[in-house]
Amino acid sequence: MNLFSNFPKVSPDGMTARVFLAFLTTAGFFYVNIMPAIVAGLIEGLGYTNQQAGSVASANMYGAAFGALGIVFIIRRLNWQRVALGFLITLLVLELASMAVSSPAVMVPMRFVHGLVGGALVGVGFSVIARTHQPDRTFGVLLFVQFGLGGLGVMFIPGLVPEFGTKVLFLSLVAFSLVTLLMLPFLPAYERAAETQQGGAPAKEKIKVGPLALTLLAIFLFQAANMGLYAFIIGLGTFYGLSDGFITTTLGIGAWIGLVGAGLVVLVSDRFGYARTLAVGIGLTVVANWALLHSDVPWVWITANCLVGVTWAYSIAYLLGLVSRFDAAGQMAALGGFASKMGLASGPAVAALVLGENNYSLVIWLAVAALVLCLFCALVPAVVQDRLSHRSRA
Repeated sequence: MNLFSNFPKVSPDGMTARVFLAFLTTAGFFYVNIMPAIVAGLIEGLGYTNQQAGSVASANMYGAAFGALGIVFIIRRLNWQRVALGFLITLLVLELASMAVSSPAVMVPMRFVHGLVGGALVGVGFSVIARTHQPDRTFGVLLFVQFGLGGLGVMFIPGLVPEFGTKVLFLSLVAFSLVTLLMLPFLPAYERAAETQQGGAPAKEKIKVGPLALTLLAIFLFQAANMGLYAFIIGLGTFYGLSDGFITTTLGIGAWIGLVGAGLVVLVSDRFGYARTLAVGIGLTVVANWALLHSDVPWVWITANCLVGVTWAYSIAYLLGLVSRFDAAGQMAALGGFASKMGLASGPAVAALVLGENNYSLVIWLAVAALVLCLFCALVPAVVQDRLSHRSRA
């Protein structure tokens, strides 16, 4: 039954529906796209230490990882519109409550709960997108929403904290959830397709555990390395003597340029094989992160952040795609998402522990080491998959 049956509906596979679904899926995880603004805001506005702000960021993302994993097992039995409505209202309540909290001891568990709800909402959004015609186009719109609005957030929100306090951080998330809530009634029901009849589905192939495990580890390391640096990137720029306006503007531009990476995935596809594609993507990410050791040079800062924006979107798309190649039934895709979110959560946690009093060079070197290890982990399953693809075409 359609919860909002009295509302007019947008075309199920039209661009308006794709935008609405992109907002629905982004609402629970938008704080990741503006994470540098949130971390910097907590440090400047509430006087949090690097470790405390990093713990808040990690709690939010660990919650999202477990929320996204948990919803996978029950979404088939739920009315997605009712669940999405409940999750959005809960997120609004938690954002408003966070505005009244100043203690890290209270903020950390509150944001973990927020992450649980938000991660589950992301899972709901992915489930609905999968029911659309040509879901790849909707995922493309999703990337544009995340990178585009994330770039705006990183560019403008930090400058508002000194004037309006940390409330502006959570008000921006409230605004996003409210807009999504207004879109929800106009979405069609997207009824789940009937289960494949017995005998109609292909026989299950044995999951290739070794390559799958290496790919999951590569995803974890890639996301942890990048987010470990990204969460503290504003403080890193300040440490190297860059102005606040210059830092936030270039970060916003870097986020927008990340759209190029997403576009390249669509254009290139698997034309050059996974091994060469990931070697180039992850290799350039290593170089870009290493270059941040010379952030006192403005053009190096700009180039490094723009390059990370492109290679992050580019490489993670191929890593997540590689996971599905080793699971014919498609059941490991959710596990790839879980590994991704665990990496996003663990990176800031580790970075916060080693950062201490602005030990940014150590954080950069750890990120570089993790990315090099990620590359080695990814190349093994990538070569295996390329060989299998070559045999199937022969």
